[in-house]
Amino acid sequence: MKKLIIINGPNLNLLGTREPAIYGNLSFSEFLARLREKFSDCEIDYFQSNIEGEIIDKLQETGFSFDGIILNAGAYTHTSVGIGDAVKAIETPVVEVHISNTFGREEFRHYSYISANAKGVILGFGLQSYELAIQSFLTT
Repeated sequence: MKKLIIINGPNLNLLGTREPAIYGNLSFSEFLARLREKFSDCEIDYFQSNIEGEIIDKLQETGFSFDGIILNAGAYTHTSVGIGDAVKAIETPVVEVHISNTFGREEFRHYSYISANAKGVILGFGLQSYELAIQSFLTT
């Protein structure tokens, strides 16, 4: 059984109520229950924080013992050298995900400090981006 963790960054705790035109109406806890049911052959842990250092700590904690990390660092994607360095420092492969197409948004969202050290990047498919990331770990 693959052991995966989804790590979500700032403001993603507001999914379901935050900008529903961009992020949809489903809370992440509701979506996570669906993921766990659909991928019952995986153990899927979950962590969310609005605090950069806590995200780095979780990457370091899980980055040597899990089979895969699905990381949506939110706005920290575009600002955090520290999170990018943590992804580079760990052994567990990381798939960077974004719900929206960051290239269709403000210009500052076009750069990621994570992508260069990620196994892959999935963006713009709504919450399905997480499903695609899980599937990437199941086929390798």
